[in-house]
Amino acid sequence: MSLQKNSGSVRRFAKLMKFAAWLQNIPNKVTPPPFRLIQIGSAFWQSRALHVAVRLDIASVLSDEHLAVDVIAERVSAQPDAVYRLLRMLAAMGIFEEVSPRVFKNNALSTYLREDSPKNVRAMLLMHNSVEMSRPWYEQLEQGLCSGEVPFQISHGRELYAYMDEHAEFDSLFARAMDSVEALTGDSFATDFDWGQFDRIIDVGGSSGSKSLAILKRYPHLTALVFDRNQVIQTAASYWVGKASPTLLSRLTFQEGDLLESVPAAKNDKDIYLLSAVLHGMDDENCIKVLRNLVAASTGTGARIAVMELVVPELKADFSSAAFDMQMFMATRGRERILHEWQSLFDQSGLALEELVGLQSLGKILVLRPKG
Repeated sequence: MSLQKNSGSVRRFAKLMKFAAWLQNIPNKVTPPPFRLIQIGSAFWQSRALHVAVRLDIASVLSDEHLAVDVIAERVSAQPDAVYRLLRMLAAMGIFEEVSPRVFKNNALSTYLREDSPKNVRAMLLMHNSVEMSRPWYEQLEQGLCSGEVPFQISHGRELYAYMDEHAEFDSLFARAMDSVEALTGDSFATDFDWGQFDRIIDVGGSSGSKSLAILKRYPHLTALVFDRNQVIQTAASYWVGKASPTLLSRLTFQEGDLLESVPAAKNDKDIYLLSAVLHGMDDENCIKVLRNLVAASTGTGARIAVMELVVPELKADFSSAAFDMQMFMATRGRERILHEWQSLFDQSGLALEELVGLQSLGKILVLRPKG
């Protein structure tokens, strides 16, 4: 039985994304090429301006009010004219709105920068613009392209996850950013896939378990086991206290471990493993290690494996897929993969691709079972 739900909505979303990609390319068609190249080349101005606005928490200060620049500046402890010039630039970009001279309010975009917005993307913006993630792009991208080394590792002297193990503040920011992915992708992973056919999710690399909780809310019979690094699991359970009901949290458990060594064993065909945006951060060798560990933990049980990842078009990749792939190049030995590349990894790991489930999101869910 297929695990796809809402197939009509998923098809409409795919068409909408193609239309959005076409719209995104319009500036390249209507702007004189030299000027367009300069626009792209100075796009980091926009990123840095947005980053500072998030750091100052201007959107939260504005809340539902219309505030003069002098008031905003006083509340964020900044210089009024500088704040005005920053907000004028951001408003010109469509972030915030100037309702009268030197008076601003939040708009549809800046609302998602408010601390009190349940779908805010603050952590993601702060993480991508942090010193840790910015330096490799600015300082070591060319070296990485020429040598094949990971720019993040050249900049910081260690690979990403080892760095996070040693820097608790950045590790926490990274975890919050990953949890905020739902604001970008929505909850289609919970609504477009039929989790109701299972009794337990084994969420491998599931961080604090936000994906599992989103699914548990919709399927009252389900339980979930979240499996991740020791540093993540130590604080995962306490993270949800006061944020989710005790009844819901009672169906969520945590286990620490190294997915490159082993994963929790499946019990029967009512178990399903979930790996959400885990494998794209690994090279092929480590992907195969993890997948073979899943085979070892599930063979003979009938359990299935749900791998939620981007599947990049083989020709003319959309901007999001191509940009995420370059982020993987900058920070890890991983990559975003085309379907043929995913299939090759599965074949080498002893797994069969059973179904490709579409989502109203950038990713897809690849449903796997051990061969034989």
